[in-house]
Parts: sequence; C-alpha cells; structure tokens
Amino acid sequence: MATITNLKDKKHVLEMDWGKVQWLCGQEIDQEAEMTFGMVYIHAGQSNSRHYHPNCEELIFVLSGECDHTLGEETYHLTPGMMLRIPRNVPHNATVTSWEPCRMMIAYSAPDRQTVNE
Repeated sequence: MATITNLKDKKHVLEMDWGKVQWLCGQEIDQEAEMTFGMVYIHAGQSNSRHYHPNCEELIFVLSGECDHTLGEETYHLTPGMMLRIPRNVPHNATVTSWEPCRMMIAYSAPDRQTVNE
C-alpha cells in the first residue's frame, strides 16, 4: 500500500535548538517502509550536533541556503542543487554559512534510522 505525507500537515516535526526536522516516511510513519525520508531546516549561522548513523547511509540534497558539511575529517561546502552521500558510521554535521536558513531533503537506507551523537 502507498504512503502519502505532506510537509504542509506539520506532522512528525522535531523542534531542535538549531532548527527543525520533519519526517515524511520511516518505520514510525509506515511499518512497511524500507527507508527514512524527511526535510531538515537549520537556522542561519547555526550547526546541528556532530553525529553518525550506525545502521544506514544518508543522502542529503540542498534545496536552499548554504552550509559547510563536515564528513569525517573533511569539510564540503554545499549549495542548492548539491547532494552529499554520507556512509554509515561516519561522523558528520552541517554549519549554515548563508544569511538564510539551509533547507535539505534527507534520506536514509533504513526505516529505523539510528543516530548516535558524539
């Protein structure tokens, strides 16, 4: 059976000090899901916590704003239209470098994405 969710519904939103995450698909939303999908919003000048995912890889696609994304010991400057693949178990985080917030679509290769903060 298909699952349909909508950003406009404002369901499954996690408020963080640095921004918000809105989940659109995953095991908590659909028990039959095989992936996790959502949107992250990080305020201008803010960073999310450095963390890693032990059970899945992550794809990030930048919709608006810009950020420096650390991936292990490397840093990548991401702008709208860019995608970054983050392998499992690699510590990472984003710091917004633009005057506007950074909005990114995020996808994980597991329906029960696990996150470990460093």
